[in-house]
Amino acid sequence: MIENKEIKAPVLIAGDGKTANTVAICLLLARQPVVVFTQDILRTHECLDMHAKDIRNAWGIVVDAAYVTVTDKLDEETNYSLAIAVTNESLSEKKELIKLLENVLSSDKMIAVNTESIELSELQKFCKHPERIIGANWVEPAHTTYFLEIISNNNNDKKLVENFFYLAKQHWKKDPYLINGDRGIRARLMCALIREAFYLVENGYVSFEDIDRACRNDAGYYLPFAGNFRYMDLMGTYIYGMVMKDMNPDLTRQNHVPAFFKDMMQNGWLGMKNNRGFYNYTNGEVESWNELSGKFSYQTKAIVDKYNSVM
Repeated sequence: MIENKEIKAPVLIAGDGKTANTVAICLLLARQPVVVFTQDILRTHECLDMHAKDIRNAWGIVVDAAYVTVTDKLDEETNYSLAIAVTNESLSEKKELIKLLENVLSSDKMIAVNTESIELSELQKFCKHPERIIGANWVEPAHTTYFLEIISNNNNDKKLVENFFYLAKQHWKKDPYLINGDRGIRARLMCALIREAFYLVENGYVSFEDIDRACRNDAGYYLPFAGNFRYMDLMGTYIYGMVMKDMNPDLTRQNHVPAFFKDMMQNGWLGMKNNRGFYNYTNGEVESWNELSGKFSYQTKAIVDKYNSVM
């Protein structure tokens, strides 16, 4: 096991988006040196500076800039302790990035790649050292949430997996879970919920707003505290058994994407990225939602921390 209070060798974080940046912040809070490999150096610096300011205002903690390096070039001379890759859900993009990372990491260093729909064994197939490739799915913002899904299979070096789990739990303050298989469970659970929601909207039972109200005002209250199974224990498992007996046969099994969602994708509606998704956004609304989301994440973490001892 890695037992050092402070890991001196830097972690290489490869990615251009919000999640990669907040993973970097998460590790920096543990005083872990990081190197962020990105094609958008300016935007990454802006994002890291913004989060550092928010952390100082919310927690009174100063994120030490000396612990982070942002670059668009990989250095073969640097002794990276491991690599964390955050990419789009594209097999070709992940394979290309893994190849680059394998060229700069020694063969005994782990590469953790986010993967939702692509099987881990598929990512390992063309690697020089498949035993060191694992799946690691984060949620944004990574530094205010406890979520981390780690995926390993029989090809992996178990010691490397154990070390990664240990770092995540003891140093990065995550509440990780480990899956032995090719795919995670987060995406499956989310897709099951979305499929039922799409079915209800497509068939005119409810609106987008109704679905959001149902999720936000019910599950949104208890899930951060208890999760699904603990909540059923709190409410009484017998009740849920009776409800599922009658309702399960009526749940949708459709495997098609609804026409309204196909239209959204074909029209290039990207949600808040271009002001059009399930909802429309006017100028200034996106900025307001992003600001509120940031404040909410810090406040929610404070509540979860308060009750963490019983969870």
